[in-house]
Amino acid sequence: MNKKELTSAVAAKAGLTKEQAANAVNAVFGAMTDALAKGDKIQLIGFGTFSVKYRAAKESKNPRTGEKIKVPATYRPAFSAGNSLKEIVAKYKG
Repeated sequence: MNKKELTSAVAAKAGLTKEQAANAVNAVFGAMTDALAKGDKIQLIGFGTFSVKYRAAKESKNPRTGEKIKVPATYRPAFSAGNSLKEIVAKYKG
């Protein structure tokens, strides 16, 4: 599902126009992005937790040349699924 499909699904479930749903989806993503950019954790009970994880600097290898390269330290967004979401997804039959 891409953002356009998500917007359509939100519009259908919430009884909104596609424009209203797009504004709502953009507002939610914007608020989440702002919170994570400040290092905050977002806990959505029953769905999961979004957080920021620190990844330390390390030395790695360029697979093409075998040359050693330094990978700088960085912060990355992370998601941990909640139990309810895990249970629902576990029922997926493929």
